[in-house]
Amino acid sequence: MSANLELIEMLREKARVSYEEAKEALEKCNGDIVDALIYLEKQDKIKPPPKESGAAGFWAGLKRLVKKCHATRLVISKNNENIVDLPLTVVIVITVIAPPITIAGLLVALFTGYKIRIKGPSGDNLKINQTLDQASSAASKVSEQVTDALAKI
Repeated sequence: MSANLELIEMLREKARVSYEEAKEALEKCNGDIVDALIYLEKQDKIKPPPKESGAAGFWAGLKRLVKKCHATRLVISKNNENIVDLPLTVVIVITVIAPPITIAGLLVALFTGYKIRIKGPSGDNLKINQTLDQASSAASKVSEQVTDALAKI
């Protein structure tokens, strides 16, 4: 089977191989692009994407980080009702602008029984939530002890 130019070009872009390698792979795989990719992969001919370096690499990395932070959310809830649900980028900006207010707000939330969680881009719970749960439990115990001590006075 003879591979057409569109398929060859598509395979070249996906696998970053030469025209000759792309044509050969498509001919061996009867024009099936997925089988051709697998064939090239088994032959160790697929080249990794070029790495960006210097300032362009820095800005690309920063852009990926900001996107990931914006997709990650800080959620503060009480009795299974979300009170605050903000992207992590907003939380970081607020923390940089007004750190005392942010820290005080988080401490008040902890000691008044609010639950603080961080949700990843796919909505899954992250490992840090275990630490936040432990901090919340400890803060609740301290709060109860202070309340009991004040009630005895």
